[in-house]
Amino acid sequence: MQLLVQLLKKYKMGVCLPKRKRDCHKGDCGYVLVLGGSSGLTGAVCLCASAALRSGAGLVRVGVPKSLNHIFEIKLTEVMSIPLAEKDGCLSVEAFGAITSLLNKIDVIALGCGAGAAKGLVLKIIEEVNKPLVIDADGINALAGNPDFLNRRRSQEVVLTPHLGEFSRLTGASVDTIKKKRKALVKDFAFRYNLTLVLKGNRSLVGSGKKLVENSTGNSAMATAGTGDVLTGIIAGLLAQGLSPFDAARTGVYLHGLSADIAVKDKTQNCLIASDIIEYLPKAMKKIK
Repeated sequence: MQLLVQLLKKYKMGVCLPKRKRDCHKGDCGYVLVLGGSSGLTGAVCLCASAALRSGAGLVRVGVPKSLNHIFEIKLTEVMSIPLAEKDGCLSVEAFGAITSLLNKIDVIALGCGAGAAKGLVLKIIEEVNKPLVIDADGINALAGNPDFLNRRRSQEVVLTPHLGEFSRLTGASVDTIKKKRKALVKDFAFRYNLTLVLKGNRSLVGSGKKLVENSTGNSAMATAGTGDVLTGIIAGLLAQGLSPFDAARTGVYLHGLSADIAVKDKTQNCLIASDIIEYLPKAMKKIK
């Protein structure tokens, strides 16, 4: 307990924000590729991409099913898009070649937001792509019941961001068990698979196996669709700017909650939506600075 208190104090005092040099250009500030999107779930990718850009990434591109690309061209202004091979409205394994052609340019992949039935592509990326990964939503669902697949991954920099239900499907433990033993389960999972795990919820946990911190920001107004996609984008943006996976995750979780804490004063508990968190992110960063 004493060690946890020390870690919590360090966490509250040591939130990391990337610093820019005076002569930097967009290519120096990180390039995020967001892969996901499917029929009926285009908003998840838009929220993730916008959050990555707002968190400071210099370049963000979305890789989406080609039949839906026109939607992203309209909804996203500063974010680039690339239409990819699909099957039944979801990204397919045939998109892998086009994705690999971008790998020498990008710094981080945000994987799974609104991806739907894209399990084959998700697993192929995890197994074969050596780039930092932030895996959320359908990216985590692709691993459901088979977390040992993570031992086959190429990338050593991986952040998983499950909520209680996704973590239950991933580990096989019931939601009630996770609630009772969440600190031990997060620490054990992160250690076993040598990654950073964010267990989302009230007082979200961030664990790396060696470190475990409990977040102190956020409120119940965040219980609304899309807030998880925003968090994925923030973490990916910070990771692309050079923070370690653990620092990007703990800082992202803190900023995500702090932005909501500031926004709720104007928007109220009942009216806050996910895009408000992106809107108020500059105020959260300013408050930290």
